[in-house]
Amino acid sequence: MKVYKTNEIKNIALIGSAGSGKTTLAESMLFEAGIIKRRGTVEGKNTVSDYFPVEQEYGYSVFPTVFHVEWNGKKLNFIDCPGSDDFVGGTITALNVTDQALIVVNGQYGPEVGTMNAFRNTEKIGKPVIFLINQLDREHCDFDTIMSNMREIYGSKCVEVQYPIATGPGFNSLIDVLTMKKYTWKPEGGAPTIEEIPADQLDKAQELHAALIEAAAANDDALMEKFFEEEELSEDEMREGIRKGLITRSIFPVFCVCGGKDMGVRRLMEFLGNVVPFVDEMPPVKNAKGEEVAPKADGPTSLFFFKTGMEPHIGEVSYFKVMSGTVKPGDDLTNADRGSKERIGQIYASAGANRIAVDQLCAGDIGSTVKLKDVKTGNTLNAKDVEYQFNFIKYPNSKYSRAIKAVNESEMEKLMAAVLRMRQEDPTWVVEMSKELKQTIIHGQGEFHLRTLKWRLENNDKIQVKYEEPKIPYRETITKAARADYRHKKQSGGAGQFGEVHLIVEPYTEGMPDPVAYKFGGQEYKMNIKSKEEIDLEWGGKLVFLNSVVGGAIDLRFMPAILKGVMERMEQGPLTGSYARDVRVVVYDGKMHPVDSNELSFMLAARNAFSMAFKEAGPKVLEPIYDLEVLVPGDYMGDVMSDLQGRRAIIMGMDSEAGYQKLSAKIPLKELASYSIALSSLTGGRASFSTKFSSYELVPNDIQQNLIKEHEAEQQDD
Repeated sequence: MKVYKTNEIKNIALIGSAGSGKTTLAESMLFEAGIIKRRGTVEGKNTVSDYFPVEQEYGYSVFPTVFHVEWNGKKLNFIDCPGSDDFVGGTITALNVTDQALIVVNGQYGPEVGTMNAFRNTEKIGKPVIFLINQLDREHCDFDTIMSNMREIYGSKCVEVQYPIATGPGFNSLIDVLTMKKYTWKPEGGAPTIEEIPADQLDKAQELHAALIEAAAANDDALMEKFFEEEELSEDEMREGIRKGLITRSIFPVFCVCGGKDMGVRRLMEFLGNVVPFVDEMPPVKNAKGEEVAPKADGPTSLFFFKTGMEPHIGEVSYFKVMSGTVKPGDDLTNADRGSKERIGQIYASAGANRIAVDQLCAGDIGSTVKLKDVKTGNTLNAKDVEYQFNFIKYPNSKYSRAIKAVNESEMEKLMAAVLRMRQEDPTWVVEMSKELKQTIIHGQGEFHLRTLKWRLENNDKIQVKYEEPKIPYRETITKAARADYRHKKQSGGAGQFGEVHLIVEPYTEGMPDPVAYKFGGQEYKMNIKSKEEIDLEWGGKLVFLNSVVGGAIDLRFMPAILKGVMERMEQGPLTGSYARDVRVVVYDGKMHPVDSNELSFMLAARNAFSMAFKEAGPKVLEPIYDLEVLVPGDYMGDVMSDLQGRRAIIMGMDSEAGYQKLSAKIPLKELASYSIALSSLTGGRASFSTKFSSYELVPNDIQQNLIKEHEAEQQDD
């Protein structure tokens, strides 16, 4: 393979809903470019993209697949992304390392929730978009309705470059209003017959041609001026206008293909090669310091590793983008994240499981290598004296969590090693070893996401595992002030133990003034604050600790021990054993013994005094509340709202977005445990949701009583 320069390279992400035909389209692209000699099928389990056993088991893409084609003297790097929202991590990764999104739309259904999610992801990071209507040969395909829906959703920026003369099983021709030609295919697809537009299509084609010219001209002042003067642009001028419009997201061209029959694919690739922006035409990426790093082949060498694949008989395959400079086999580089040295062995241009060895890759190109010692997903390798690091990929919050354990407890260590290794392949798997909940929790994007993890552990690693619903990280707090004192006294020959602590607890709120006096049982307790500590708790909230001891009743040297005793009880609240938060503690009196007092005595006295006061201070259990956003087709809105109300959710607002309803709510974490399964069942998989932690709020009294009873039962069992 020749060495491609930066201005000969284009990087494209293939994204869209599950079932839109991306993998099949990729087969046709590879076939047309001569990378493969025969097109595989998803059903035949012999495609370039879905080559992992778990993908063949489920018939879905699970991992993003890197492949390339050489076309008209240019190199087009593609990343074929999973369509299911459960594997959105692959889409996010691909969009961040490519410069163009090709959103594939299912010709039977038109724009779906998955289409919208894909578009929103491009919007967040400002990537150009081309829409591709696929599967035009399907029985229920209605192109005009699809275009009407897309204009309603995406506005006038959605501009047809092609339209089919007829859709359904007889589809075999389309009109291209950029070239103003008719393309017709034989049943086997491939190279089309190119003809003049027939008379019965000319008016429609000219109308769409004029609209395309106007959309192209709008992106360049010189072209706009020419358009006003002549009302016409040349084909090359239109391409230039479309390219500029893509870069600024001012135009979303619409193309037509039938990937399964290899119709329209060659023409699409011509457009991608001629019009899509090159790597060096897009805004440069910023490194972790916020500095722009331009993709220049003569710049300092820097590689960003965006994907790790575990392949049979090979081990780790590491995929990278050359952010700057050039890389050759044998280069010695330094890992900016881990400080280790790496020697690059052979480098490859990838096509799924197939790899073509290359001599060099220039800035902007995408490649892979094997047998690196210490490189993880997200790491940067630099040449000598280069200190670039990249952290521009931001993954979404998790949506579905399960506690995981090995059926055979002796395999727990092996299980954790396997899960952490798999996280290199998909960073949206988050592993949490919760000291608080005493569970190992896997957080993911949905039930199917975690099901594939389980399949791989059991089939690839031969570890039998089981999932359980994770415990909820409740919190405890108080609702009123209370006072308690406790004397710890122990005598058993020699030096004894003595410590007495008097303290007051009350709810803490940000910015509240220091106390002056309290009244309990008709007696007033005046405060004289000597010192104050504000502790931000690891588990959220605060503990504010005030020393108001007067007259030397307790030596200052015992205060840290008293604070330690309080903290110990904060870590195990008296109601449910959950962490306590947002409490102010005032130590105002006590007693000590000149010989028997020590740190342990005051720690134990403080722990018991705090526990007694906490129980008298109107203790309450708090539960985590999440902000929930659901994107749902309008005809399912009623069912979704009813379900949410049954989950103790509070509806915060409703809005419409791109033909769908967007519903905002606040919902307890407990009620989110099975929400992804329920929402999919309610809407036939046509809705999606996202969550974000909001706050801790009081649980209803009946739930609090149940939690206390459960905790008491657990304590008795222990």
